[in-house]
Amino acid sequence: MADFIRRVEYFKMLTPNKPGEGARALEPLRDVRVNLLAFSGFPRGRRWQMDFIPEFPVAFKNAAKQAGLKISPSKVGFLVQGEDRVGAIADLMARLAQAKINVTAIDAVSTGEGRYGAIFWVKPQDVAKTATVLGAS
Repeated sequence: MADFIRRVEYFKMLTPNKPGEGARALEPLRDVRVNLLAFSGFPRGRRWQMDFIPEFPVAFKNAAKQAGLKISPSKVGFLVQGEDRVGAIADLMARLAQAKINVTAIDAVSTGEGRYGAIFWVKPQDVAKTATVLGAS
């Protein structure tokens, strides 16, 4: 089975770097049944940055507004899903390198049951080229 690669919208939010901030942001989204395809959180200076990759961006924006979450305008990233195999990410990175596309950041995990997933970001000027090189939907 081939990897499924798609362009996704993501939103970021900065909060104080203290216990409970992730729950404060995620619980209202859960309560209105917003599905996230991916979520990432990490320190940024003295703050904490959360990246949300929603299945339905409009529903996410509405729910975030209703919950009083101060999210950024959307940006574009890529979501990869596929059969886990040795070198899956190496192959992806090699395809991008061959096309001279620099990856800004990437997170990848084995999800169990022979599957893996990754989210990655490129510079805005490389989004269209990345989509073409990878055949992203």
